[in-house]
Amino acid sequence: MAATLDAIDRNIIRLLRLDARMSSAQMAEHVGLSPSACLRRIRLMEESGVIRGYTALIGSAEEGSTIAVMINITLDRQTEDYLNRFEDAVRKHPEIRECYLMTGDWDYFLRVEVESPKEFEAIHTNILSKLPGVTRIHSSFSIRNALTARGRRHSQ
Repeated sequence: MAATLDAIDRNIIRLLRLDARMSSAQMAEHVGLSPSACLRRIRLMEESGVIRGYTALIGSAEEGSTIAVMINITLDRQTEDYLNRFEDAVRKHPEIRECYLMTGDWDYFLRVEVESPKEFEAIHTNILSKLPGVTRIHSSFSIRNALTARGRRHSQ
C-alpha cells in the first residue's frame, strides 16, 4: 500500500476509530465498497503499519465513576538513559494508562484513572513521585470527556 491514503482509506480509519468491531459488511456499506474490497484495504493498512493494532477501552461498571487525571512530568535530564529508565519504570505500573514522550514544556504526558482524589494522592505519593529522574509533577483532573459525553453518536 502506498504511504498516501485516499479518501476511502481515511474513511475506513475514521470508522474503525469509532467502532473497530464493526463488521466488514457494515464498513463496506458506509464507504461504498464490497465487503471483500473493504476487508482487503484494512488488511493492506495492517500489513503496511498504518493500522498497528486494536485495543479495548476498559471502563468501569458505572459510567462516569472514574476521574481521568492528566499528568505532565518534567525529568531532571533528557538523556537517553534517563528517558529509558523512566519509561521502564512506568511500564511496571498498570495504574498509568498512557504515557507519551512530549515536545514542549513537559517531558512526558501520563493519564491515570481514579475513583477519588484520595486514590490519586496514593498514586502520586507511592508511584509518580518515586519514578526515576522526576523533578516536577503537574496534575489536572478532568471534568468531562467531551467525546463520550451524552448525545455522542458512534455511527452515521
